[in-house]
Amino acid sequence: MARHPGAAPARERILEAASRLFYAHGMSATGIDAVTAEAGVAKMSLYNNFASKAELVEAYIEARHQEWLALYDQRTATARSPIERVLAVFDAYLDHASLAYEHGFRGCGLLNAAAELPAGDSGRDAVRRHKEQVEQILVADLETAGVADPAGMAEHLSFLLEGAMSRAGLEGRPDRLVTARRMAAAMLDAA
Repeated sequence: MARHPGAAPARERILEAASRLFYAHGMSATGIDAVTAEAGVAKMSLYNNFASKAELVEAYIEARHQEWLALYDQRTATARSPIERVLAVFDAYLDHASLAYEHGFRGCGLLNAAAELPAGDSGRDAVRRHKEQVEQILVADLETAGVADPAGMAEHLSFLLEGAMSRAGLEGRPDRLVTARRMAAAMLDAA
């Protein structure tokens, strides 16, 4: 395929196309031909940038992780207190849910990916590490806020967040995340 002046590099176009398709249809249901067609590249271009579909899946998972971290960083940039930083975790998930998805919101792209991968797969490990990092972010901000038992509260908030994200994905809208954020704020006020 001819490259257009100013077009993104092939690797970036492939990863963006795979991200859209994997999120909308699932990784198993999305073939390499669909990715290359969506990206506007030849199949050889895909394999010049990713050794296999498994490597493309790992890049997708890392990109989703980095996407969430960027949303969280944007939210914490305006947080005025440790409690607002805790709630920024919920806000970043809300921002994720509010992104324009061509085929609708389907929940956490990382959990969706993990559900398709077998136990022991490195992609599932990457998703687990992301979820652990989110919980550690909560612990650190709860410690700074002086909350008693920050690890216990972080675990509660993680469960609240993940449950809300799952329900929001099933329902195709962020309402459950809005409710979860409100519940988290009430728990933090009481702590």
